[in-house]
Amino acid sequence: MKAFVAGATGQTGQRIVTELVARGIPVRALVRDLTAARSILPTEAELVVGDVLDPTTLASAIGDSTVVLCATGAKPGFDPTAPYKVDYEGTKNLVEAAKQKQIEQFVFVSSLCTSKLLHPLNLFFLILVWKKQAEEYLQKSGLTYTIVRPGGLKNEDNTDAVVMSSADTLFDGSIPRTKVAKTCVEALFSPSARNKIVEIVAKADAPAKSFDDLFVGVS
Repeated sequence: MKAFVAGATGQTGQRIVTELVARGIPVRALVRDLTAARSILPTEAELVVGDVLDPTTLASAIGDSTVVLCATGAKPGFDPTAPYKVDYEGTKNLVEAAKQKQIEQFVFVSSLCTSKLLHPLNLFFLILVWKKQAEEYLQKSGLTYTIVRPGGLKNEDNTDAVVMSSADTLFDGSIPRTKVAKTCVEALFSPSARNKIVEIVAKADAPAKSFDDLFVGVS
């Protein structure tokens, strides 16, 4: 297995790269600025320059990778087209490149509540709408996929247990980014994670379960 990570310099993407490296999995990390990326990503990761908004860069960037993990996302700002471009068009471009390269599995970090049009996050230029469109594009692509929908993202880790549920069943809660990253990497090793949408939060009072059991429990 060799993993390609898009959004590698983002807060969640950095943790995915770190988790992959810790598991001994070779990583190609997609970055736009080599100097900035080298200062924040593990030295074991191979950095490749490209941009999900420039599809001509993606096939060569993926190289000999066998799986793709996508943790891209539009940053809050004043560009009303950013969520459409990054969360939808960028993901579409990456899906098409993954198909071209016959990638074995595509793990996509989305968000809770993508099916709720009237969610407050959609005030940020319909970001959940475009994430949902990206999910559906991936589902129809023919690729083996796992779509991970985390709750509110926390930078600090904690000892709370991961709670996992099927699509459109969790509507609140939060989770540390490190646990999101671990979920994404574990999805690569669990046959029960394939072609599923999983929603995840972390709760102090939840029973601890293995990731295999968590994935098996999602329909």
